[in-house]
Amino acid sequence: MTAKLTDTAHVTLRPATTDDRQAIEELLIASALPIDGVADAISGFLVAESHGTLIGTIGMEYCGDYGLLRSTAVATEWRGRGVARQLVERIVAEAERRGLHALYLLTTTAETYFPSFGFQTTTRASVPAEVQRTVEFQSACPASATVMCCSLDAGRA
Repeated sequence: MTAKLTDTAHVTLRPATTDDRQAIEELLIASALPIDGVADAISGFLVAESHGTLIGTIGMEYCGDYGLLRSTAVATEWRGRGVARQLVERIVAEAERRGLHALYLLTTTAETYFPSFGFQTTTRASVPAEVQRTVEFQSACPASATVMCCSLDAGRA
């Protein structure tokens, strides 16, 4: 059965498994995103599927009381259909459930997308050391990438 491109009712989100790694990396490469560190962080990834096909992914590296949101990607034919929004909302909710204080991300293309989730531009110097030590922060993303933060502390609107 071929899924209709507008058939988002058949999109399911689930935690990634090691068996998803190749499909995740292929999607990230197709989206011009780094794959460095994916294998080590696979337990923090979510995937979106439609009729058994991986159509989107998002990753979180847990760094003590903080998280590094990474690798948000959706297959080209599924973009603009709310799949990325579902993935971001789910992983932010998981971070809140785990009691993280804040999430950080690096982007070269989506600095106008993430403010709708509460992310604000910040400086590299303000990022906690635990997050700065990640592969993505150290080498996978260029120094010119925009750094963004979303506070998850109690009382956040």
